[in-house]
Amino acid sequence: MSNPETDSPSAVIDIDGSNQKTTQDQPASKTAKKTSKNLDIDEHLLSFEEIQEKWTTQFNPTKPPQSLGLHVDVAAARLTQYGRNVLTPASKTHPFILYLKCLSATFNLLLVLCAIFTWILLIVDPVANFSSNMIPANCSFVRDGNVKQSPASELVPGDIVHVRTGDKIPADIYIFAATDFKVDNSSLTGEAEPQERTNRNTHENPLEATNLAFNGTLAVSGDAYGVVVRTGDSTVLGQIANLTQGESKRESPLSQEITKFVGIISFFAISTAIIFFIVAYLNSTDKPTTGAKISYALNFAIGVLVAWVPQGLPSTVSMLLTIAAKRMATKQVLVKDLQGVETLGAITLLATDKTGTLTRNQMTVTYLWTSLKMVVAESNSESILNPPEVRFDRKISGIEEIINISALCSKARFDRTDVPVAQRVISADATESGLFRFAANKLGDTIDNLEEMYPKVFEIPFNSENKWAMTIHKKSHQNGELSQFIKGAPERILRICSHILVDEALVEMTEEHKNNFTEAYETMAGKGHRVLAFAQNLLDGQNFPADFVFDKEKKNFPTTGLCFVGLTSLEDPPKHGVREAVGHCREAGVKVMMVTGDHPLTAEAIGRKINMMLSDTKERLAKRTNRSVESIGEDEYHAIVIHGERIDSLTDAEWDLIFSKDEIIFARTSPKHKLQIVKHAQSLGHIVGVTGDGVNDSPALKKADLGIAMNISGSDVSKEAAAMILLDDNFASTVNGIREGRLIFFNLKKSIKYVISHSIPEILPFIFNVAIPIPLALNALQVLVIDLGFEIFAALSYAWEPAESEANLMRVPPRKPVTSDSIKQLKERNLRYKDEVDRETGEPIKRNFLQYLLYKLRRPFTRNFWLDFKEKKDGEILVDVNVLSWAYLEAGVIETVGCFTAFYFVLFYSVSNITNKPYQISFADSMKMTSVQPEQTFTTSTGRVLTWYEQQEVIARGQSIYYFGIMIIQMFNLFACKCRTGYPFGIYPLRNMRTWGSLVAGVLFASLIVYTPPFNVAFNTSYMLEPVFWVIPIIFGFILLIYASIRRLIQRKFFPEMNTTEIEGLLMYPTRFSTGSKH
Repeated sequence: MSNPETDSPSAVIDIDGSNQKTTQDQPASKTAKKTSKNLDIDEHLLSFEEIQEKWTTQFNPTKPPQSLGLHVDVAAARLTQYGRNVLTPASKTHPFILYLKCLSATFNLLLVLCAIFTWILLIVDPVANFSSNMIPANCSFVRDGNVKQSPASELVPGDIVHVRTGDKIPADIYIFAATDFKVDNSSLTGEAEPQERTNRNTHENPLEATNLAFNGTLAVSGDAYGVVVRTGDSTVLGQIANLTQGESKRESPLSQEITKFVGIISFFAISTAIIFFIVAYLNSTDKPTTGAKISYALNFAIGVLVAWVPQGLPSTVSMLLTIAAKRMATKQVLVKDLQGVETLGAITLLATDKTGTLTRNQMTVTYLWTSLKMVVAESNSESILNPPEVRFDRKISGIEEIINISALCSKARFDRTDVPVAQRVISADATESGLFRFAANKLGDTIDNLEEMYPKVFEIPFNSENKWAMTIHKKSHQNGELSQFIKGAPERILRICSHILVDEALVEMTEEHKNNFTEAYETMAGKGHRVLAFAQNLLDGQNFPADFVFDKEKKNFPTTGLCFVGLTSLEDPPKHGVREAVGHCREAGVKVMMVTGDHPLTAEAIGRKINMMLSDTKERLAKRTNRSVESIGEDEYHAIVIHGERIDSLTDAEWDLIFSKDEIIFARTSPKHKLQIVKHAQSLGHIVGVTGDGVNDSPALKKADLGIAMNISGSDVSKEAAAMILLDDNFASTVNGIREGRLIFFNLKKSIKYVISHSIPEILPFIFNVAIPIPLALNALQVLVIDLGFEIFAALSYAWEPAESEANLMRVPPRKPVTSDSIKQLKERNLRYKDEVDRETGEPIKRNFLQYLLYKLRRPFTRNFWLDFKEKKDGEILVDVNVLSWAYLEAGVIETVGCFTAFYFVLFYSVSNITNKPYQISFADSMKMTSVQPEQTFTTSTGRVLTWYEQQEVIARGQSIYYFGIMIIQMFNLFACKCRTGYPFGIYPLRNMRTWGSLVAGVLFASLIVYTPPFNVAFNTSYMLEPVFWVIPIIFGFILLIYASIRRLIQRKFFPEMNTTEIEGLLMYPTRFSTGSKH
């Protein structure tokens, strides 16, 4: 009989390192390249003599404190040779380089180009990186026979290190002496259970070696002496960190879409500017010189470029993401990369580690089997039990004995006794802590006096040979004063027992009892639990009086004929709220899968408790239907559990089959495997999020579209690799993140839709000025103070826009869902671009700036470009046809008509401040006054003679109302763009109080530009504009809202929004597994 949790291999990094003969003499860069396949460590295969010879050190395995260690001079030489025992910090981009990258964005480059052209016109016409120290500050080591305390960074290969309980392992060490030594490898391998370490080893895989302890892991019990064999970047921790740094992250979905949108707008902007530069030059026949013609045409081209570019868009996007990131921080989600805010809302697949992420990394007693009864440890009168389970009751025979053995036969102790039991910290490994906590919860304050009541007289700690721990206490009974308690591996305990406790009676063990034991053990182990057995022996007073002296060497204590008391199973339970969080993710169309280093049974058992796996796997379906596994068709099951051993041999077709399943668990995986999983998921079009807390998670965290690390339990390496950190270590916080990410995407889309709506009314005045021609209704500076003025206030208000429907927000499918059609389309696209991908790495071929520029210029003339252009786009993108249509063909046109109407009303009806008569400039008249010459009068068709000053004034008023009109109609557009699924009339558009603040700020800003005389000079506006003309853009604002409502009515009727399908079997109500309730 074997326990699947404890007897299975503990290593989770899949490497064939047994025959590697490399040493730390290799440079770190070379070992980093090998990390993806092999770990550079093989000392675990060497004998004591060989290890001393290899590192020219001296130690005494029988008397470790008498070891000599390295000579000081040798240590100093090696420190120079190998460097300090610290990990190389991840390379970071200098802030100035980041600034240049932002400055080199396409929109910004266009504006820089405009600035350069403006200077040309003036010439033509004069009118920390701080290192992350992941090494313990000090450690105890031996040199020249003397024990020293020194910074761990000074350690070199060959040093003799002494590690005690609670110490962090300072380097990779080869253990030559150990006493009850256990290490917590969970941060490195994902194993929740502490691993025993001795000076013996039978494993070839270094991570399974029992004579190696790795840098960064924690000593949880005992002490050990070891030889340092790897330091700094050459440690296993360092090699995994190098593997992380070697991975590149692809552009976020938001970056890709903005880049594409910028490319489209830039194409139109440059094309329009060039075309109308030529038109303006040819039309400038009234200019006296060629220089004047070029100056005029270039000035016009600059205006077109400025009008096309939404100058406020980059800052608006950045500020919206920043505000959202700040809001997410209040919900325990810290964003390191602003793009990650939106990426979290776009993910289609969330791959999560188990230990410490989904579970608490805290063993908890779940079941007890005693007196032939299966008892649920935490249950009450309202608990729903599955026969033959029974509720917990201390009156059941054997329960009290198990509680006492858990408390007395243990090295676990509380750190303090002056606070309630629930608030105390236990110093012990996870299993001991779980049993002791269980006993303390049942015994209450009695636990503090238990040792005084029943003093311990003898003890044998747990070891790998016996696989049990034993204590003898002064606990009296009918036949004597001493009681012997023992706990350990079930098959070992059963072997030394001749009797079993049944209903308070000592009954001789029969085959039926053994069969019942086997059935109970398999039931517990089948749930993926850690199973321990308990036995006792009430020692006869005649043979073992109260003053009897027990001796380990003489073995004068009973090792057979004990009474079997029962079994307990412990599990690392899910964190509070995880089950509901996984359920919400799945309801939102996000595929959640587990990628863990734990045993498949454990992983599947946890998965079925947290809504991750609801349906049958192929094996379960075969067992349930009494059919062979081979007879089950691929379309009959939708859940799959993959063992890490299979991953390396999987074909592309098998990968496709795995990801086609709704419920996926990968068990016994390594960092390399996790990388493979992420890469294969991304190759199918998934936007992948990865959560994790251990060093073993960091490569996948770095490669994923969004890496999410844990703050409290997370390792430094994982936090460095991640783009987002859960501050409270609560997986349920990811649901808040996804909800926030989706909301910010919709709000970003609304904001962009609003911002670019004024592009057409900004562009057309320049085009009409040359093409018709008519007076310029809006100048370039006014365009700038639109985009960087009142529009900024309004656009930013979308950052606080609430969801139109909180319920529907998490029922909308991911905006880029992965389907069979999308996978087929992606594979065809990849096939078209196979020559542009590095065949060894699978990454796009990197180009220098000139190569990239030539590639971009040549691409529109390639077949692939037009195939991509015609390709059907699935899902929802940031700037889609709907947004472009609204901005450029619908709202943009309405705004343009409204502004030009107001412009011509001002030209005709506005009253001159000199003659107190209307200017009476008709449309036909305006075509004759495209330019105003000094001291030149103009006669309208009605006979009205306008002086040069009046001409300037009326144009300034016309440009003022055009500028002010854009602001007014955009105020209405602000409400029209708010509603994605509803109507712009009602309560929802009014809920965001910051909208009103932005409107007030926008009106004040626009009024400052128009109605403040000093600004009139700079921006060619006029404070004499009569407010009565505001009515015209207000009317067109209402027309815009009415049009938006009719448009929404048609969309809701013919293009209804699709929600995700309901998932049967989701458990979304609180239970003891999701809330931690004991009642």
